[in-house]
Amino acid sequence: MIVHLLRFGFRDETTDEQKAEVLALMRRTASVESVSFSTVGQNLGDNSAGLTHAYCVGIKDLAALERYMHDPVHLDGDPRIIPHVAKIAIGPDVSDTPDPALREKIMALHEAKLAKYPDWAQLMQTVPEVQIF
Repeated sequence: MIVHLLRFGFRDETTDEQKAEVLALMRRTASVESVSFSTVGQNLGDNSAGLTHAYCVGIKDLAALERYMHDPVHLDGDPRIIPHVAKIAIGPDVSDTPDPALREKIMALHEAKLAKYPDWAQLMQTVPEVQIF
């Protein structure tokens, strides 16, 4: 199992209605077939850095992760979600898979997605602050 965590904060100009729409879109993405479990909502950790919300999904394995990354629902939601994100902390992800190269394999899938969808890569560059753990 791969557990993928995002903590994020909204842009100042994002309205409460837009925040609710973003969270609904994230819940929709988290409900695709490749996701085993999920939660989307408030970040219960220290949010003094502006990381007020969180998105967490459990994904069975690398094959499911690849399906998740390229799922049409995921690809459709991101252009409507990302413009409202001021900062995002990606990870740290966790896994019960003992493969010591798992992180590198996950990063390779991410790099392949960036190469396949250059518009998505450009969209991600519009987020003012991105941290990857």
